[in-house]
Amino acid sequence: MRRASLPPVACRVSDTLIARGHHGVIVSQPAPTPTAEDAARALRVDVGAITESLVFLLDDDPVLLLVSGAHQVDLDRTGDRMEGVLTPAPARMVREVTGQPIGGVAPVGHPTNLPTWVDNALSGHREVWAAGGHPNTVFRTSFRELVRITAGLPIDVD
Repeated sequence: MRRASLPPVACRVSDTLIARGHHGVIVSQPAPTPTAEDAARALRVDVGAITESLVFLLDDDPVLLLVSGAHQVDLDRTGDRMEGVLTPAPARMVREVTGQPIGGVAPVGHPTNLPTWVDNALSGHREVWAAGGHPNTVFRTSFRELVRITAGLPIDVD
């Protein structure tokens, strides 16, 4: 997809990816893929290879969890592993701290760097896909590269 046809927020994600040593290629889908199931269907991959970028509050501070589409975050156990109380962030805060719409939040390209954890389950897939900052966009990466480009910490979330 030509860069000129990407939404501005996806261009920011691409720029961030490139700055962090990723190829920066973002693919536009013909229709929004706001859920992991939608994205997996459109890409013809296992739902577990879809990376959901979810904002939570760890105690009172926003954090980013990059979660396999096959998982639900166990708030109590994951919070214990993160050494705090984990709760979902309000939608308005998600938009504020990421600068991206819910359903299209990318792992990178936010106004500030959010502390990030990456679901270990993603390591079971050779390729993983993540949103590109807009509900119609995705990019391909790997678990190792996702950890590297986000400075994330691997974690079990279920």
